[in-house]
Amino acid sequence: MTHSAPSQPVFLRTWLLWTAGFVAFPIAGIAGDLIVGRVDDALAALLGGLATGLVLGIGQSLVSRRRLDPRWWIPATTIGMGVGLLLGAVTVGYGTSLGDLALMGALTGVVLGPTQAVALPARTHLRWAWAAAMPILWALGWTVTTLGGISVENQFTIFGAYGAVTFSALSGLLLHYLLPYRAEAGPTSTQTRIETKA
Repeated sequence: MTHSAPSQPVFLRTWLLWTAGFVAFPIAGIAGDLIVGRVDDALAALLGGLATGLVLGIGQSLVSRRRLDPRWWIPATTIGMGVGLLLGAVTVGYGTSLGDLALMGALTGVVLGPTQAVALPARTHLRWAWAAAMPILWALGWTVTTLGGISVENQFTIFGAYGAVTFSALSGLLLHYLLPYRAEAGPTSTQTRIETKA
């Protein structure tokens, strides 16, 4: 007997793997810091965001259990993060108060969300829910990081581990709802995208 929906243990393993992928955030932040240092001008925001988005996109692709096609997800995350951080950082004047970082996060998500939503496989259920959630989750990530006492005054490109765990846990639930894990995910999802666009 077969089941169309994944079992609870399969969901739990998939969600835990995605949540454990929070480690990609500090690694991505280190990459951004190595490229530009502090996010204190427009060029630093753009280049730092691009570097951070590249590493983050790779990390999320690796922990997605082949639900995210890296050929689409990594460029989308790189571009969305670069442009999004540029928009957010410039808007708040590179400030690091709780309000500034929450707004910067929301504006980053305003750009990042739609670019990633476009990169989701064609079979994704209500893909634009991802775009709508990213401003909220990105603002929450910065809020949790700031309240956790992380030295945000160093003008990082991305929020720290506290925010990353929060973001990953919540976005993992959303990803499961929009794109449940299936054993055949991966090559077939790419094929479905091509066939749908044809």
